[in-house]
Amino acid sequence: MKLPLYKIAHARSGDKGDTANVGVIALRPEWYPVLVDQLTVTRVKAHFTGICLGEVERFELPNLGALNFLLHHSLGGGGTLSLKTDAQGKTYSTAMLRLEVEVPDNLIQD
Repeated sequence: MKLPLYKIAHARSGDKGDTANVGVIALRPEWYPVLVDQLTVTRVKAHFTGICLGEVERFELPNLGALNFLLHHSLGGGGTLSLKTDAQGKTYSTAMLRLEVEVPDNLIQD
């Protein structure tokens, strides 16, 4: 079943210079493998086309059921230099949660 990511995860985001940091945390332990499978570097980079101008790095945190992404060169120089509306990347977590993921039917409960 195709669902928006916000149905199975929550996220937080912030910045360090010109790099946005987006953490995605599975709402249930059984949904973490879905995140690992579906949220690839390539897919996240494509989702942030036109925003992330550098590379995307992904870090797996299985003990937390989470993934952390660094989106390099995506804040127009960073908080003090950028003319972007969101120079600190605070809304990037919301943007990430709009991604649609394929979740096996047996993992979906009514």
